[in-house]
Amino acid sequence: MTSPITSHMPIIARQVSSTELGDCVPALTHLLRESVDAGASLGFLPPLATDDAHDYWISLRPALEAGTRLLLIASVDGRIVGSGQLVLPDAPNGRHRVELQKLFVAQAVRGRGIGTLLMTALHDASRERGRSLVLLGARRGDSAERLYRRLGYREIGVVPGYSIGPPGECYDNVNFYRELTP
Repeated sequence: MTSPITSHMPIIARQVSSTELGDCVPALTHLLRESVDAGASLGFLPPLATDDAHDYWISLRPALEAGTRLLLIASVDGRIVGSGQLVLPDAPNGRHRVELQKLFVAQAVRGRGIGTLLMTALHDASRERGRSLVLLGARRGDSAERLYRRLGYREIGVVPGYSIGPPGECYDNVNFYRELTP
């Protein structure tokens, strides 16, 4: 049995290399399943099968190796408790921007600033690569939408019925951007 995570334990955010990915996959698979099964809008429908979640993480390896995607994790006491990704376009007219994807935090530690810490680390990673514009989308009404607004993201617009939930209901997606200062 693992010990509980307490508020005094330091939270660390760091990038995961393609060679480290395999070691992180079991924990990331568990967290992704937990988040999706609790209703998070991450591109999957609940219930998320373990094999599907596992295969998703393994599928990132080529993009991590190529440097077109970055994977960051947050950990507390050596346990992965959150994750976020950046997709870095390599088109000549898009080398100033990134797309943020699949930011999520373990339910047991939500509300402790881990999402904000991950966002700060993702912004820093963007700046380090010369990227000054971050684009992202969130399901309308989700906690992610509130986080992005709190962090200074500006709404571009809403795509009605962008995603579909388990029983077939449609959800709107809010698109955001933020310009990063050097």
